[in-house]
Amino acid sequence: MVMSLFNRKHRLINKTFAAAVMAVLAGAAGYTQTHASIPLDDPVYAVLEYAAIKGWCAPLPAARPYSRFTALSSLREALAPENVPNQTGTERAALAEFVQQFETPEPASVPITANLGAGFDTELSGGFYPETGTSYWGTEIWANLWLLGDITRTFSYMLGAEGGLLRAPRKVLGAAPAYYAGFETADIHPADDYPEDVDGATANPSITAYSGPLTYLPYTYQKRWDGSVYLLDNLYGFHAWPDEIAGAYRLSGEAAASFWENRLFIRLGRIQHDWGGVPSGQSLALNRAARPFLGGEITAAPFSWLSLYTLSGVLEYENREGIKISAETFQNAYSISMITLRYKQIISADIGETVVWPKRYEIGYLVPFISSIFYQNNIGDFDNVAMFINLKAQYPGRGFIWASLFYDEVSWSPAMLELDRTMWAVQAGAQIALPVFSFSSFTFSYTKVNPYCYTHNRIKTPWYDRPDMETAYVNNGVSLGYYLPPNADEFLARFKTVPAPNILVSLQYQLIRHGADYGTGAVDGSSLFSELDPDGRDDKPVLRRYFLHDGAYQWTHIIRVTGEWSLKKAPLVFIAEAGTALSYFTNTAEPANGGTPHSYSVIDTEEYPASTGIMAKLKIKVFTR
Repeated sequence: MVMSLFNRKHRLINKTFAAAVMAVLAGAAGYTQTHASIPLDDPVYAVLEYAAIKGWCAPLPAARPYSRFTALSSLREALAPENVPNQTGTERAALAEFVQQFETPEPASVPITANLGAGFDTELSGGFYPETGTSYWGTEIWANLWLLGDITRTFSYMLGAEGGLLRAPRKVLGAAPAYYAGFETADIHPADDYPEDVDGATANPSITAYSGPLTYLPYTYQKRWDGSVYLLDNLYGFHAWPDEIAGAYRLSGEAAASFWENRLFIRLGRIQHDWGGVPSGQSLALNRAARPFLGGEITAAPFSWLSLYTLSGVLEYENREGIKISAETFQNAYSISMITLRYKQIISADIGETVVWPKRYEIGYLVPFISSIFYQNNIGDFDNVAMFINLKAQYPGRGFIWASLFYDEVSWSPAMLELDRTMWAVQAGAQIALPVFSFSSFTFSYTKVNPYCYTHNRIKTPWYDRPDMETAYVNNGVSLGYYLPPNADEFLARFKTVPAPNILVSLQYQLIRHGADYGTGAVDGSSLFSELDPDGRDDKPVLRRYFLHDGAYQWTHIIRVTGEWSLKKAPLVFIAEAGTALSYFTNTAEPANGGTPHSYSVIDTEEYPASTGIMAKLKIKVFTR
């Protein structure tokens, strides 16, 4: 009798478990994840940005990526009946298609879903240089898998993995200048001081400078791989760059939760971020061009006029000298906190702080309501603390203007506008909604990144005996801030439009001027590897900057056209890009870094040659729905 009851109970448990599994699988067929992030290259960001300019939706969060819930809420708001008179048929069709893409059906009886997807994308790129008659080719071939879903309407998750073959040829430009303490860690491990105290070492050895990938337009290539690449003839080695065909991998993932109608949002994940940029991609503090890192973030929006953001995570080293040695001096964490204040859709301000800090249990940087700048003074000056501010004024329905400042370190003296120690980046611009086509906008901006901005001298810390630790504002060798290197400026003009619901087109012009970071005319502070002498920085006359007038500078004119076409009836996306880069150098007759300004002229030498590059790429993405 007892055994019979046990068997019946056992069968009932099995049936209940089977029913639950079937319900989960049934829900997975039509229940998309709610709070997982949308990749920063998704066309929906251009549509949402335009909708916010037109006033069709409430102002967007200052922290990207957006969750699907956030994007969907703004898209539905833009489709409200009162907006119809100000929208074209194409615009409403595009908004409706994005709503269909991101909307979430009612949950299944068991609201736990697990959606397994797969994708494949291949990118072929080429560059041709008429002066030398040389051409190069590159490739990115990736296969990826992901598992994503929801646990009730509150929690969402995503796990992703991809592997690929890639090639991105570069060339050696020359020897980089002798940066203070810019020594090779493989050879020098100072015990008590900088390397001049180490027998046989020099304080300022040179390092090798490389060009960007020769098959991509300048400042457009993004490292997609994690850690290192693996050359096909040496799969056991950890290599820094895929100059030849190499294998690579990338891992990503996140867990997100939303409470109180999305007024409180929490995410833990390894994804890319774009924080504190007024237009998308323009951030000076945490740019979308930066590499992803593992971090936890919290967003709170208690009122329509107030939003709070905080993010802390662990930065990743760049493989320059092997996994052990390269990581030995780069053991950093990162925190950023930001507050956004708004007055309707007219005026807004973002104010925030950032800090790159050698890893230890430092709870103060994890608490957003404590100022990192003042907190550092309480615990000792061992970290790289900065602040930033954005000011935006919008004319509803027409466009907006903005100004941004990223402030790292400044010597407040009469000569502050000339000192190298004035380590900041500034930006100003305007974005206008155009009446032609649909979702059309024009953006113009000017950005200036001072010498040594985003860099930092090595720090001796009480908890790391040796060697001195790097605290530059970088992750995996790439700036966390704007994509320009130090000692550079940029004039940018961009036209962007969505002429059809599944087509995105942009046309862009840039003039970028950058101090040479290699050769005899190299200008101090022009590389992320630069390290400003920590002693006597206020009164050394040579530590002065005179942009364009203190050495060799590269001038690069870049024209780029990009198109993206998503098929409506097939999971297929085509992305094409073509452009040209005209580059030449100017230099002074006097030696570089002399401490006084000099006139300059255009040059064309073997060391600093003029160059014209014609680049194109085609990318095809295939994925499961």
